[in-house]
Amino acid sequence: MALLAEYGCKATPGRRVVEIYDADAYLSDDDAMAAARTQVVAGNGYHLYIQSLQPDIDVEVAILLWDSPPSPPADAEGSVPVSIESKTAILVVNQLEYGPAGEMPLPRSGVYTGHAWWENRQVTGDYYQTTLDHPTDDTFEDHLTQAWTPPSDRTLRPGPRLQPCFGTQRRRRAVDLDAEGSGAS
Repeated sequence: MALLAEYGCKATPGRRVVEIYDADAYLSDDDAMAAARTQVVAGNGYHLYIQSLQPDIDVEVAILLWDSPPSPPADAEGSVPVSIESKTAILVVNQLEYGPAGEMPLPRSGVYTGHAWWENRQVTGDYYQTTLDHPTDDTFEDHLTQAWTPPSDRTLRPGPRLQPCFGTQRRRRAVDLDAEGSGAS
């Protein structure tokens, strides 16, 4: 199992969603976005929607491309199988409210399959909700500082992390393209 490519960036999950899509796939998919609300990660083939438990704390998105995707780590909070097709060989990590957070060049166009897994999602969501439930009584300026400073008796792990891992195995139709780009029989 060899790591072929790796990309990472931080993204703000505006409306509690981060999106990964092919650079040429501009149209969103409301059904896939709705499915991500219950599955955490869902897609339509050209888009992956990642549902966060909070809209303000940056999440770490790490995309790893393996010759064969490894199993998710045992301590991952969850994982789902994913597939994404890239006609441009460029994946975009998008923040719905703020625009693109970054781009990952792929070795070639085609369909990439694997799985996405996440960690620290629940603890970050709980921490976010706690700060909303217990506002401070100080001035507005102090309010923001105090609300986002963790209590001294509790150590928070780094922010949430999502990691889509893809293998290079592609669907037969995507592998068997001739020079004109039409599928071979």
